[in-house]
Amino acid sequence: MITFFASIILLVVGYFTYGKYIDRMFGPKDDRPTPANHQRDDVDFVPMGKERNSLIQLLNIAGVGPIFGPIMGALYGPVAFIWIVVGSIFAGAVHDYLTGMISIRNQGAHLPALASKFLGKGMKHIVNAFTLLLLLLVGTVFVTSPAILLHSLMDGRVALGIILAVIFIYYILSTVLPIDKIIGKIYPFFGAILLFSAVAIGFRLVQTGAQIPELTWGNMHPDNLPIFPLLFFTITCRALSGFHATQSPIISRTTARESNGRQIFYGMMIAEGIIAMVWAAAAMSLFDGYGGLAQVLAQGEAALVVSEASVLLLGSVAGTLAILGVIILPITSGDTAFRSARMIIADYLSFSQGEIWKRFSIAIPMFVISYCLTLIDFTILWRYFSWANQTTAVIALWVGVMYLLLAKKNYWVALIPAVFMTFNVFTYILYEQMGFGLDLNVSYAGGAILTILWCIHFYRVYRKTVGASAFPIDYPIAAEARSTY
Repeated sequence: MITFFASIILLVVGYFTYGKYIDRMFGPKDDRPTPANHQRDDVDFVPMGKERNSLIQLLNIAGVGPIFGPIMGALYGPVAFIWIVVGSIFAGAVHDYLTGMISIRNQGAHLPALASKFLGKGMKHIVNAFTLLLLLLVGTVFVTSPAILLHSLMDGRVALGIILAVIFIYYILSTVLPIDKIIGKIYPFFGAILLFSAVAIGFRLVQTGAQIPELTWGNMHPDNLPIFPLLFFTITCRALSGFHATQSPIISRTTARESNGRQIFYGMMIAEGIIAMVWAAAAMSLFDGYGGLAQVLAQGEAALVVSEASVLLLGSVAGTLAILGVIILPITSGDTAFRSARMIIADYLSFSQGEIWKRFSIAIPMFVISYCLTLIDFTILWRYFSWANQTTAVIALWVGVMYLLLAKKNYWVALIPAVFMTFNVFTYILYEQMGFGLDLNVSYAGGAILTILWCIHFYRVYRKTVGASAFPIDYPIAAEARSTY
């Protein structure tokens, strides 16, 4: 259990040390009006308090990520703890912080607009399509997965179609109504349930003396799947996730002061890392080894692990409450996935969102598409989610590198994880059967070559940007900067 406790301590210390360094290096300025204030429209741009924003951000980015991913990653053994800790502190939290703060400095812009500005205008259309596909996939699967869990929890007493309809209605309302009317009011309650489930599971693991394995560099996966690159795509939202880059700009539009950024963006990623540690430890210690865990996963995937672990550790009543916490997670990411998609489309089309009918005019076609996806087997498309998710994270990290380069700040904090994960995404798509299905060593070589080529291209974009006269890394704060809002 030493590894488990040490990992939790490192995550907390990371927030107060490296997180503080990242914040100071970036240089938040409270005398600079944030988009929530100077672009206020009481729909998407609404100043809210730091605590409320923090809980919303945590639930936005969580999904089932900090639970299902670590459970799947637990098959690799305690080496998964390393990626959760190191990835959360040096990659995921930096990614989330930079995306959120750069968005604040740029009118609350979403990733496609930021990629267009800092990586070249041609990236806008590519990233826009990429991001919208990612959000629609997330939104759709986060309609079906909580509906199935609720249907099972109620022993089928309520028809699955009715549960789906209720979730869809909630998603529509949370997508079009002002953010402080539904999301801002119910997320603190949802957050309390989430935190209860994580704390309760962690406490019971310690209290019952669970045999959480100590750190080893060995690969424990029953099928001997390679740790690199697969582990980094199994544990994504728990250490680094491009989905977070679609969510942080939502809160950049509700952040009242720049100094709130460290807790909201960096801190909530660390909190997610702690939740991930708890569930990874539970998965490694409760099912008679990695072979037993693999058998449970084969019977009911990660949801069955959550159900059995919750009831085993907490009993039927508290265990059911913990399961509800898990059900809440996809719902609270699904609603903001659709909300984020609406805002990205509005930005792309320069379409004002002040009037509710304009929000509905974008939202309704999205939900029609999502509903159609629930009627077909989109498993093949979903197989690409992990790769698309991490590719989005890579794009966001390179945006951060460019921003810090142009601002003459320490760009290495973003460059190192950006290069590492660029190598990862290229190697993964070359190696995986859903990609090119190449030999692992060939994939390593190809990933390295493609990473070098991308770095050369990035450097050329940087030199061209530096050559541009008075390139504004931050949009000016002025009345006319309200753009489409």
